[in-house]
Amino acid sequence: MFLGIDVGTSAVKAVILSEGGEIVETATAPLRVSRPHPLWSQQDPDDWWTATQSAVAGLSAVLRAKVIAIGLSGQMHGATLLDAEDRPLRQAILWNDGRSTAECEDLQSRHPEFVSRGGNLVMPGFTAPKIEWVRRHEPSVFEAVKKVLLPKDYVRLCMTGEYASDMSDSAGTLWLDVAARDWCDPLLDACGLDRSHMPALYEGPEITGHLRADVASDWGLAKVAVCAGGGDNAAGAVGVGVIAPGDALVSLGTSGVIFAATDTYRSNPGSAVHAFCHALPDRWHVMSVMLSAASCLDWAARLTNCQDVAQLISLAEATDLTSRPPVFLPYLSGERTPHNNAHAMGALFGLTHETGPGDIGRAVMEGVAFGLADGLDAIRAAGVSPGALNVIGGGSRSSFWGSILASALNVHLIYRSGADVGPALGAARLAAVSQNLAADIVLHPPDISFEVAPDPRLTDTYQVGRQRFRDLYTSTLPSLEGTPNA
Repeated sequence: MFLGIDVGTSAVKAVILSEGGEIVETATAPLRVSRPHPLWSQQDPDDWWTATQSAVAGLSAVLRAKVIAIGLSGQMHGATLLDAEDRPLRQAILWNDGRSTAECEDLQSRHPEFVSRGGNLVMPGFTAPKIEWVRRHEPSVFEAVKKVLLPKDYVRLCMTGEYASDMSDSAGTLWLDVAARDWCDPLLDACGLDRSHMPALYEGPEITGHLRADVASDWGLAKVAVCAGGGDNAAGAVGVGVIAPGDALVSLGTSGVIFAATDTYRSNPGSAVHAFCHALPDRWHVMSVMLSAASCLDWAARLTNCQDVAQLISLAEATDLTSRPPVFLPYLSGERTPHNNAHAMGALFGLTHETGPGDIGRAVMEGVAFGLADGLDAIRAAGVSPGALNVIGGGSRSSFWGSILASALNVHLIYRSGADVGPALGAARLAAVSQNLAADIVLHPPDISFEVAPDPRLTDTYQVGRQRFRDLYTSTLPSLEGTPNA
């Protein structure tokens, strides 16, 4: 058996995988995000460890005892700052935190190698500008920093006592030379850091250490190996077999991602497309990211007093897909691809006396779909043209949303077994590879559950809807603080 642990934004998920590649059991433990000021998004690192222990405890003790290796995945970019005693110096600044716009502009202008070697524009979501913000605004905290870890790697430290990370997650710090797959000294120096502050680097299936004796005892495991794993998107890709050039996925989690695997390093920073290492050796990927996706449905369910998201989707299904609903901008946390605008805001336009919860729910799903379509266009501009998209994440549970997505993106969607498990499944698969199981078997795409094709009746409708969506965003720019048009 293999254990995969995903340290997400809203929950920690644990999954046990059989040697035959079947999902045997899953468990989750919730997490909360702190937003004490506008644009801020933080979490207490110790909450990740508490939730990890809870999620693992939620799995069968009999199955846990059979685990022979563990893989980790997690939310990317989170700046976790540790002192000399490995204690967090402050709450971790998360991937969807937008406070560091000024630091981004400064780093970008003074250090063009962030693009040439880091492979990406300097954006508030990445780790480097978060550290620069701490250096400028919390100098006493910065002076005490001895290690900088990503969220899943803090959990790894609690599990093994080792400072280690994988290439895919580390590429999202902006301190990695993405083509060379190594820390870049000039980029670290730009933020007042050096290699001593960084964890050791490993490829995803490589073993980084073993469970500490006390953790193994608490979890009912032997002192099993813990492999490097991957950032949540790369691990999610491994989970559904998106490995070879041309393979691609769309992830509907807290954020929304379109991810395309490549066998060479590619970059298109001008469209805010990310170029990162994959979680497997000699593989890379390009990725578009929107900061709010399935989380928009959580927001809409609260707004409309629905019992839960499932009820909101049910109401949306009862609406006429060919009718004209309100237009929704899903920029509740700013946006990355293609706008790179931390000050972008959500909007719901076109309400009437007749607008009901179902109309709002449908508008939200369509707005997220239009945002993902913008991201797909940006990926194509990078010279990567994926065909069908595998769907992963919590949003993959809704075939109705799938019909909207397929028609708005005008692509074929593939839903595979275990797609809603997401990155935790990929982490477990990487653990299996670490034990020398045949990768061609372990990493083979899971069985197809169903497929969704674009609906010709909707594709033309959505072309018009997408133009309304773009026009609405453009019209909001003059009123947004911090944007060039403000």
